[in-house]
Amino acid sequence: MRKSSKTSRILLGAMLAAATAVGGAGLAELGPQPAAAAEAAETANAAAPSIYIAPIHQAKFLAGAKFDFRVELNDWTGDASAVRITINGKGPEAVFGKKLELTSTAKSREFTVRDVSFPKAGPVSVSVQAGSLKRTVQYEVVNTEQAGRKAKNVILFVGDGMAQPSITIARVMSKGLTEGKYNGLLELDKLEQRAVVTTSGMDSLVTDSANSASAYNTGHKSAVNALGIYPDNTENSLDDPKVETLAEMLKRSRGMSVGIVTTSEIEDATPAAVVSHTRRRADKAEIADMMLQLQPEVVMGGGSAYFLPKSVPGSKRKDEKDLIGGFEKAGYTFVESAAGLKSSGTPDKLLGLFHTGDMNVYYDRSTGNAAALKSFTDQPTLWDMTKKAIDVLKKNDNGFFLVVEGASIDKQLHTMDWERSAYDTIEMDKAIGLARAYADASGDTLVVATADHAHSTSIAGTYWEGDGKTGREAVRTYEQSKFPTYVDADKDGFPDSPDVDRKLAVVFGATPDYYEDYKFSAVPQAPAVLSGDAYIANPGTLADPKAEDKDKYLHTGTLPKSEGTEVHSADDVPLMAHGPGAEYFKGTLDNTDVFFGMAQALGLRLDGSKLDAKQNWIELDGFLRSFGGSRTYDAKTAVSTVKADGTTLVLDHGKGIAKKGSQTVPLKFKTENGKLIVSSDSLLASLSR
Repeated sequence: MRKSSKTSRILLGAMLAAATAVGGAGLAELGPQPAAAAEAAETANAAAPSIYIAPIHQAKFLAGAKFDFRVELNDWTGDASAVRITINGKGPEAVFGKKLELTSTAKSREFTVRDVSFPKAGPVSVSVQAGSLKRTVQYEVVNTEQAGRKAKNVILFVGDGMAQPSITIARVMSKGLTEGKYNGLLELDKLEQRAVVTTSGMDSLVTDSANSASAYNTGHKSAVNALGIYPDNTENSLDDPKVETLAEMLKRSRGMSVGIVTTSEIEDATPAAVVSHTRRRADKAEIADMMLQLQPEVVMGGGSAYFLPKSVPGSKRKDEKDLIGGFEKAGYTFVESAAGLKSSGTPDKLLGLFHTGDMNVYYDRSTGNAAALKSFTDQPTLWDMTKKAIDVLKKNDNGFFLVVEGASIDKQLHTMDWERSAYDTIEMDKAIGLARAYADASGDTLVVATADHAHSTSIAGTYWEGDGKTGREAVRTYEQSKFPTYVDADKDGFPDSPDVDRKLAVVFGATPDYYEDYKFSAVPQAPAVLSGDAYIANPGTLADPKAEDKDKYLHTGTLPKSEGTEVHSADDVPLMAHGPGAEYFKGTLDNTDVFFGMAQALGLRLDGSKLDAKQNWIELDGFLRSFGGSRTYDAKTAVSTVKADGTTLVLDHGKGIAKKGSQTVPLKFKTENGKLIVSSDSLLASLSR
């Protein structure tokens, strides 16, 4: 749902009565309301009254994680004192220990309580009744499991827009092929675990980066353009119901360090998702404020314009806040160039801002492309920023959580500049290799690499003009798609030039009208330009914009004329993981599952319980399958029968004891989140008796 007309948040006249009535049992249903009846008679086209509950149906929570709870009765004007809200049969105040805040507009009633949590794992049912309106949503509250290897640190790489075609394009250009076999693999390819991730949000099939990155950082779905919230019915973008981010959880419960590294503005969607809570990803000044409030130990990227006071040239703030000064007062070392980063040592806190906007793409940075770089001639690479971030963060004995974004993989695909996008994919891949080496050396670090969404990009074959054909006629498919001729003479992992005699023929499925002559642009170009109220193909993308035959390069778009760039797609995206906890990431995962996988790897518990470090707990069923064992369960008697290596064990779940024949054995077992786990040492001892 989206914001309605501007609301004034007025306290209801019946607030005191409602405060005790909401959530109570046996409340009378609403009688006829004159105002509501008059409004209903006024127009037959009025929106039907509805109940909105946030968090939404099927939301999943980590026990003890903080969130805001809100119920909205939209297009409903009844008496709030007669509304009944229950959580597992109890009133919200009894569950949360806080009173609901009641607000209203001419067309709605709202009930809100902030900064609450579900302290214990288990199912939760929320029911709301207002007259004849009824709605129930179900939640799942879980805890991390004892079973599985645990990590001290997590490094999450997000290749923005990096679907599988982007990885393949980068591998072709970086490694090349000989008779159909790749001459090498990317670092992404070497990560040990594989999964695919679905990316849709709560309000749309195709997501944006904010919504999906927010799912990775909170474990909750949200709406397009939203970060760390569920949307509400007010115009204020900063008052929507919040959900706690992983970074916030780790700082308050573990004292862990947090790092954010990106090649975009640091306030942009993916890096912003680590710290922020807003309905509008465009609230960049406020997002910068939120970064100072949380104080991640490492913050690096572009976007200094939102850190500078309004009076400073280049600032995009509307106030005189000096956030760079604020960070320095909080103990941060500030750097603004690659040279400054290199000489900064390993301070306890580091702020690096290398551009007023997005950092330039790797191709233009590495070639010193003055037309693209302008005055920002000394920007660091993504792997240099990643290495520095690890060096700073690893000083914390409590561990760290680092998010690294390759931002312009996405930004260059929007403009269909797939070569620049590929160079940025390779740049991120090199940073992943550095992180993987650190994880292997330390033995305590989980590395996860994925994308927030896909693009409509694909490889159709190769492009070759050797026989005189040009444009679409020179796209070679099937047996004519001979291998590309990219060269990496200096062995730095990047092709020496994106323009070779036989190059990839990359095509897009969701585009405006655009020109494609398969030539690399000297500077980044928009694929379409606005003409009146419609976008038309941009001749500036052609090697010869004034060519008389330029229409032979014209591609008719597939999007409405109001769209000026290529757009995201709903395709699943790949995920690769490496290190302790990587085994969680398998099969098909929802994007919210990525959060729970990272929490599981860290053994994050917010309910006050502790992991049993003295026991090595394993999931019994998975362990048995690995060597042909089995377990059957009798629900009537609550007894499991385990067969392994010629031995039978009988587990009495009700009594908590295990037997081998008539002899009691010292097997330690319990159920967590529906899974039976056992102590590996006690299992081996029980089987060997």
